[in-house]
Amino acid sequence: MQHRAFIAASLALGVLTLTHHVAFAQSTATAQPFPSKPITILHAYSAGGSSSATLRLLGEISGKALGQRIIIEDRPGAGGALAPTHMLKTGKPDGYTLSQLPQPLLRIPHIQKTEFDVLNDFTWVIRLVDYTYAMVVRADAPWRNIADVVNHAKTNPGKLSYATSGVGVTMHMAMEHLSTMTGIKMLHVPHRQTSDMMNAVIGGHVDVLASAVSYAPLVEAGKIRVLGILGANRLKRWPDLPTAKEQGFPVMASSSWGVGGPKGMDPKVVKLLHDTFRKAMDDPEFLKLMDHYDQVRSYLNTEDYTRWVREQYAAEKIVVERFGLKQ
Repeated sequence: MQHRAFIAASLALGVLTLTHHVAFAQSTATAQPFPSKPITILHAYSAGGSSSATLRLLGEISGKALGQRIIIEDRPGAGGALAPTHMLKTGKPDGYTLSQLPQPLLRIPHIQKTEFDVLNDFTWVIRLVDYTYAMVVRADAPWRNIADVVNHAKTNPGKLSYATSGVGVTMHMAMEHLSTMTGIKMLHVPHRQTSDMMNAVIGGHVDVLASAVSYAPLVEAGKIRVLGILGANRLKRWPDLPTAKEQGFPVMASSSWGVGGPKGMDPKVVKLLHDTFRKAMDDPEFLKLMDHYDQVRSYLNTEDYTRWVREQYAAEKIVVERFGLKQ
């Protein structure tokens, strides 16, 4: 009897020991240091543009520092909101699925219903860059400056068309501002792909393109003409090209973007990603790329970025109401 009890106790002890080892192995496996596999960052616009190149270089530099590959996946659409929306639907707050977070993300919810709560569904890891914007026409177009476009629109109300990357994006707002300021009416033709917008202008299907500057080779090739910079300062690339404000039209387009993930991310993972991306921004190759695409660094850390998001979200509501864009 005692022998049977001893055997039973030994078996029970063995089961407990085996269970402990299995549990320990599982916990060790799940507690691998981050990152232990490739990271994906969703790009909110089409391939080939300035933010595409910026994210890819950022991912390349940061991936080497982290010891894991960073994959950039293009998810254009919805004025930059498709990529963040897809991230929330498919990703976990574990740092392995991130997204570019463009500024229109803070404006679009004031215009139309969205599938996300912009203030509560995201972790705003780091703000990186400001786009530089300009108005562009085909090289043989009759307009040499912004005033020419405005005058043409006044004599042909509703006929002059302009392309942007979507409803509610920064350049849509800038062109609406120009229209309100001058009392003109233009036809907005949103496009999903940057290449489609450019082809539409070069092909004569759309009169004007309002977009981030990423098309210098086409300017140098004589296919398009830049009418004015829609920002605070002239570009080093084209120092003789005046801003819209210098031409008498105080349209100041500014739009920042950064990288973030779903809400609920581990603060240690957030800090590691932030610190890695921040260091990559100082890499000489990254700085060279900024100049190449006429982008401006606009770094904010996680805390300041999150605060800025809340302040900008409130400001965007006022702008949308001013132009009557709510659908």
